[in-house]
Amino acid sequence: MQYFVTGATGFIGKRLVKTLLERRGSTVYFLLRPESEGKVADLLAFWGVSKQRACPVFGDLTTKKLGVAADDIKQLKGQIDHVYHLAAVYDLAADEESQVQVNIEGTRNVVEFAKAIDAGHLHHVSSIAAAGLYEGVFREDMFEEAEGLDHPYFMTKHESEKIVRKESKVPWTVYRPAMVCGDSKTGEMDKIDGPYYFFKLIQRMRQILPPWMPSVGLEGGRVNIVPVDFVVAALDHISHLKTDLNKKCYHLVDPQGYRVGDVLDIFSKAAHAPKMNLFINAALLGFVPKSVKKGLMAIAPVRRVRSAVMKDLGLPEDIFTFVNYPTRFDCRDTEAALKGSGITCPNLKDYAWVIWDYWERHLDPALFIDRTLRGAVQGKVVLVTGGSSGIGLAAAIKFAEAGAITIICARDEAKLEEAKKEIVEKAGKAATVVTYSSDIADEASCKGLVDWLTENYGGVDFLINNAGRSIRRAIESSYDRFHDYERTMQLNYFGCLRVTMGLLPGMVEKRKGHIVNISSIGVLTNAPRFSAYVASKAALDAWTRCASSEYADQGITFTTINMPLVRTPMIAPTKIYNNVPTLSPEEAADMIATACVEKPVRIATRLGISGELLHALLPRVAQIVMNTSFRMFPDSAAAKGDKNAKPTLSPEAIALQQMMRGIHF
Repeated sequence: MQYFVTGATGFIGKRLVKTLLERRGSTVYFLLRPESEGKVADLLAFWGVSKQRACPVFGDLTTKKLGVAADDIKQLKGQIDHVYHLAAVYDLAADEESQVQVNIEGTRNVVEFAKAIDAGHLHHVSSIAAAGLYEGVFREDMFEEAEGLDHPYFMTKHESEKIVRKESKVPWTVYRPAMVCGDSKTGEMDKIDGPYYFFKLIQRMRQILPPWMPSVGLEGGRVNIVPVDFVVAALDHISHLKTDLNKKCYHLVDPQGYRVGDVLDIFSKAAHAPKMNLFINAALLGFVPKSVKKGLMAIAPVRRVRSAVMKDLGLPEDIFTFVNYPTRFDCRDTEAALKGSGITCPNLKDYAWVIWDYWERHLDPALFIDRTLRGAVQGKVVLVTGGSSGIGLAAAIKFAEAGAITIICARDEAKLEEAKKEIVEKAGKAATVVTYSSDIADEASCKGLVDWLTENYGGVDFLINNAGRSIRRAIESSYDRFHDYERTMQLNYFGCLRVTMGLLPGMVEKRKGHIVNISSIGVLTNAPRFSAYVASKAALDAWTRCASSEYADQGITFTTINMPLVRTPMIAPTKIYNNVPTLSPEEAADMIATACVEKPVRIATRLGISGELLHALLPRVAQIVMNTSFRMFPDSAAAKGDKNAKPTLSPEAIALQQMMRGIHF
């Protein structure tokens, strides 16, 4: 047998050619564009044959007679038993012009070519999309009955099949595969399509919710999914039957079929995501008047939110048009043709885990994003305020190691030089580390820093607002210390704003930049004894929320880190912290690195979020809890003004410390 195949480099085509070549004495000629000649070696290796059995024929699907040279047509004339036409656009998101060019005109050229070489039979691989949005059961002997063909994908699939039916002078057979997914045994797939569009949504649900938690899904219309190995095996078997195949059509579908909600639930189970226990009929969405939907989409914020969500989940814009897909497919002729062959469509429930596993290992778009700190900051200008010690120094080391132009600023020049030596020692001599002495709490000094950065580096790409001052002192011990509130606000709030607002114009001009503000877990838990510190950080948090909304469309992003307690010189005077679990500066620096790589709106610990929820839902209970801890843990000796006093803890306080081991606050 000798075959000619279009679309031999595609997902189904490659596997069909391999199957055809397994037939004794077979030779396959396959259409290939001249610019794709470099693919031949890999194709032959995949098929396990030489050019004598798999022969490329150069041409172009969109050209008359496939653009095949006259000499090649003459050589093939009368030699080809079967022509398989698989080349097509199978993408819902593709533009109409390309779909018309390939699906319609390409099919017309194949029909013309099959006649020119006097082929024995033309096998046209169509799609169930040729039925459009037909209401009810679409049989294999139906075609003209198709309806709802407004979408380019449906229209071009229907029209291409019509060309075969009306214009082919060669005996023909049509095959309509359902939505094709990966191999049922290996999961192998080459692109994200069909049910794969919803995999990112399922993955997000798994990340947010525990698998035992019930969730809500859409019931939707019926969707038909088949694995590629079934499609290839059925196509190969039926096309070689001895019976008369002329003008026949076969539905290569799952006889069972599922509703959209059932499919999502099956894949959710395969992904160990929450099970969908309650289904909402998606048809209810149809009761929303089109005028209302159109009016909502006319509102810019609604459009932007919808677009952002769809982009984040990898969903094409018109995917929800097909959620209520109304068509079911009869396949009795296909089942009769496959009877006794052992070829059946496997149950989706049996191989869904294989499909999911392959997607998560090989196709998940997140796999192709560089999530390393080096990928985010290499060659970029990073400013770390308060970079001479503690968290700032640890973060600066990471940035320098990642290849950033690392600029650290602090007040003490001597400490800055020592910090620079430590950074270079750990990051290597090739690291670019620059120091600048500045007191950002002072307006003139801060302006000098901003002007210097603008003149020498054109601003910064990443700003780490780390410099800060913490005071642990009860309000009742601060009646005559109003300056505690002034100096924390001057540095923690106004100082950060001076740097940020000085550098923002440059970021706006470049339409890019990321700002990381080191806040405190105390802002979430309203920690007693930290009123001065927490108030200043809360002010910065509030300003950041306002700013992030204003600059959301200018490429500038903000991350607030509600940092738990960290072992730095800032907390050294409070000896009571020696017995409290804390983060190391390196662990805190990891949080800053994450902020620069992933650019989340906020990073917080579970304890901090729990405290915030408690204050929001049960404020009185939260006050009692915090007041109890306030009375349990006294002011430090420094706060009391007695540097020689030793901190004393009650048995209850010691017990609480032991219970909180490993919980960072």
